[in-house]
Amino acid sequence: MRLFALLMALMLPQVAQANPCRMAEFEGVSMTVCEVGLGEDLRLFHSGPRGLLGSFTAVNSALEAEGKTLGFAMNAGMYHSNRAPVGLFLENGTERAPLVTREGPGNFGMLPNGVFCIGPRFAVVESRAYAAAPPDCRFATQSGPMLVIGGDLHPRFIPDSDSVFIRNGVGVSEDGARAVFVISNDPVNFHRFARFFRDALGLPDALYFDGKISRLYAPAFSRHDAGFSMGPIIGTVVPKG
Repeated sequence: MRLFALLMALMLPQVAQANPCRMAEFEGVSMTVCEVGLGEDLRLFHSGPRGLLGSFTAVNSALEAEGKTLGFAMNAGMYHSNRAPVGLFLENGTERAPLVTREGPGNFGMLPNGVFCIGPRFAVVESRAYAAAPPDCRFATQSGPMLVIGGDLHPRFIPDSDSVFIRNGVGVSEDGARAVFVISNDPVNFHRFARFFRDALGLPDALYFDGKISRLYAPAFSRHDAGFSMGPIIGTVVPKG
């Protein structure tokens, strides 16, 4: 029995790592939820030696040299027409694009926006708070708007808004030990999407990544959303086998 328990203990983390995603439903909207813990290898990707990666396939090709592959991945922030990040992009401690704190057009400029930080803890930080006291981040991506801010919804969200799209984003647990990534499988407005993070997942802070172009790579679900090149991509890195 002790040997069986030991074998199961060794196997369980691999199972969780191989399939971090699950299906959920909230007020009639289907969601895919992918959860990551601090012990996992979560990274941001944008460019390689030959330039823009732009796709899950290209990221997997780049990881082959490490003998690794993506466990799951999704687009991770807005980008310009040349696929450069719109706001802060921090890769392995190196700033590739600067923080933007001014108000502007579109969803990104609908303040407050924020930064998702991967460091000793996960964090979603409002952009101006980040500028005032930058946390210790190995990777970071800026996007907007914030979905949930200290348990409150973004003040400009409208409950019955008819602006509905496939949307994706990330929320962080209060202790910073879990990052929870969500993509809607059905079109959803900002208000309902934000309430899913707060009310269904119990996350006090969450950040919108994008809509309309939102895509997911989840091999455990045989899902590999294709399309034109993306800018920032986020995903877990696991041994290839």
